[in-house]
Amino acid sequence: MTLEQILDYELLKTSNLNITVFQLVVVIIILIVTTIIIRILKFFFRKVERRNKEDSGRRLALLQIIRYILWVVAIILAFEALEIKITLLLAGSAALLVGVGLGLQQIFQDILSGVAMLIEGNLKIGDIVEIKDGTIGKVRDINLRTSKIETRDNIIMVVPNSRFITENVINWSHINKHTRFSVKVGVAYGSDVKLVSKLLYESAINHKLVARHPAPFVRFLDFGESSLDFQVFFWSHENFMAENIKSDIRYEINKAFTENNVRIPFPQRDVYIDPHKTSSLE
Repeated sequence: MTLEQILDYELLKTSNLNITVFQLVVVIIILIVTTIIIRILKFFFRKVERRNKEDSGRRLALLQIIRYILWVVAIILAFEALEIKITLLLAGSAALLVGVGLGLQQIFQDILSGVAMLIEGNLKIGDIVEIKDGTIGKVRDINLRTSKIETRDNIIMVVPNSRFITENVINWSHINKHTRFSVKVGVAYGSDVKLVSKLLYESAINHKLVARHPAPFVRFLDFGESSLDFQVFFWSHENFMAENIKSDIRYEINKAFTENNVRIPFPQRDVYIDPHKTSSLE
């Protein structure tokens, strides 16, 4: 049997479809070439990222888009190689696609949201985000339908992409690498407010993860029921572990207040007993 006869050998033959060895080989070559191109692109993007790590999330998003486009083109070419008309296939399954589409509306919405996210670049890998339910995490992966977020508890959450489009999402890394945080504290009435402000400022500025520019500042918030309320604001690029920084600053505030005899009050209630009413009860 010659090579030509082997390639023309029919593997599958129906009234509408005739697949030969040659067509199958072409399909395999298309898939292999597509895989090689994607791997070359990944290698190129990683090489660029090692030289310049700025905006790596956008490059990864671009790589995802290119990968999806290449696979779509590869599938279309594979159908053409098998002489399967996609238009006829879609027309013949139109009713089925409508029924499936009605049942999978949410999935389609998530996919379209994923495409929009990858194109717009508002959310990138490595960004620190806070979603509607208050969960804070770092974006680890953006796929076509879902994205993966690593929370502060080292738990990976799989979030549908539509949530990033339809809900309010705070992206702490979108504009500036430094994010502002704050710690509130109340001191007893009669305290030296200038001293309190000084101690709060020093407790923040001395932390190694607190930015020097912009520098921390203290705000005298209000006259509370049982305390004078202050708030110290600071900036840090360590968005993901901000709660640990706040905890460290609170330790320093408590230490500074103790050394300088500044009291942190607790709510007190005075109860007055009318002796005339108690005697009448007797």
